[in-house]
Amino acid sequence: MTQDNTEPVTKPKFPPITMAELPDILTYAIRDTGWTALTPVQSVALPYMFARQDIMAQARTGSGKTAAFVLPIVNSIDPLDDACQALVLVPTRELAIQVEQEAQMLSKAAGIRTIAVYGGVKYKKQIDAFKEGAHIVIGTPGRVLDHLMRRSLRLDSLTTLIFDEADRMLSMGFYPDMKQIQRQLPERNMHTAMFSATFPPHVMRLAKEFMVDPEFLNLSQDNMHVTEVDHAVYNVPLMEKDRALVRIIEKENPANAIIFCNTRQRVNYVTVVLQRFGYDADQLSSDLSQNLREQVLGRVRDGSLRFLVATDVAARGIDIPELSHVIQYEVPEDQEQYIHRAGRTGRAGATGEALLLVEGMEQVKMHQLAKKYDISFVERPLPDDDEIAAVVGERVVNLLESKLRERDKLRRERLERFVALASELAQDDEQGVLLLAMLLDDYYQQTLHNPPPLPSIQQSRSSSPGRSGRSGGGSSRRRSSGGGRRN
Repeated sequence: MTQDNTEPVTKPKFPPITMAELPDILTYAIRDTGWTALTPVQSVALPYMFARQDIMAQARTGSGKTAAFVLPIVNSIDPLDDACQALVLVPTRELAIQVEQEAQMLSKAAGIRTIAVYGGVKYKKQIDAFKEGAHIVIGTPGRVLDHLMRRSLRLDSLTTLIFDEADRMLSMGFYPDMKQIQRQLPERNMHTAMFSATFPPHVMRLAKEFMVDPEFLNLSQDNMHVTEVDHAVYNVPLMEKDRALVRIIEKENPANAIIFCNTRQRVNYVTVVLQRFGYDADQLSSDLSQNLREQVLGRVRDGSLRFLVATDVAARGIDIPELSHVIQYEVPEDQEQYIHRAGRTGRAGATGEALLLVEGMEQVKMHQLAKKYDISFVERPLPDDDEIAAVVGERVVNLLESKLRERDKLRRERLERFVALASELAQDDEQGVLLLAMLLDDYYQQTLHNPPPLPSIQQSRSSSPGRSGRSGGGSSRRRSSGGGRRN
């Protein structure tokens, strides 16, 4: 039996099902939802889930993925066993709450208990839910791991493991936590399923460490493959495009990106803005000396540069493998250039994001592009400052909780010296809070945006801070047998 079968299937192992073919318990579960038919991802994925076949299901956001894994969980739960039987891992607290609400709606009639667990809140409610026998636990990796280390959550009765938004789970620095959780799994075979809007090649590779003979199900489009570029547009206020770019980067959190501008002057301006904000960014334009150009290209080739800002002319001939995002800071003067720019992501079986920033009259050009090339732009709302604060706040909490878990008894004893001071600073609405915010900001920037050490000549010409610190984790693989602990 091969463990590495993640090639897209061309002939389904199980035929799709209809709502009329659902087990009685699920028919009863959805009777008050108003649903009249299963969505495509539910119809295709449910037979595999009922058969407890490991799967990687790719379907767009809003396609009904949550019910595609919640319904089979409800069907398999023993409500008389007061223990965690299904664990759903998600990247954010917002998604944990959303999934828990749907799980509760679909499972309450069957007497099944659910709980969402995530960082940044007190432990008591979550621990109480475990003591009462929560059957389905939906949580972020860091907080789930905290409970496992505290022994407040046990996985002895676990039978189903779900990765929701698997592309983010395996590419946002969660990987080390995921491997630690994996080591806490029972010593037997586990039904594992991953659901995501995209499956980049590196996620496909990492998925093999958590699954046994997974089938790949693509519900994003009729053709069964993983190449896909999502075209999205952000409408930004006039004269605020630079600030909007920063907020979009924080929200989207791209692994790497080319940012295209129409002129070398704009390239220079955008690069300076990104560098001063703390990002690992550098530029390519026609007025760059050959020596400096080679230095930048060297970082592009070895994958150590996160953001490359360039004109179309300067970027010719540059190929960045597995480029996650192309950001078009301006609508190109030549419409055909949009296709060339966007085509730099989503190559060789990868998935990618093509983001376009438009302001004022640029919207007219964007609509002309959409009509000429039959592009379906998805308009994404520009995140405001409060939303960005929540996003980066959750990231830094996850990072700090992970660091705290790494501390041994002696180092935990050492930090006790500062507990009273931290509490005192938190009560100070002015200087104290600013001091804590400064420490959190510095830690966030150093952890997620600091670059690797630069060559001395590069340091002399640019102080560009900010390389992503996403951890790839180790290369430990689970045992090759179908059963046993996955480690």
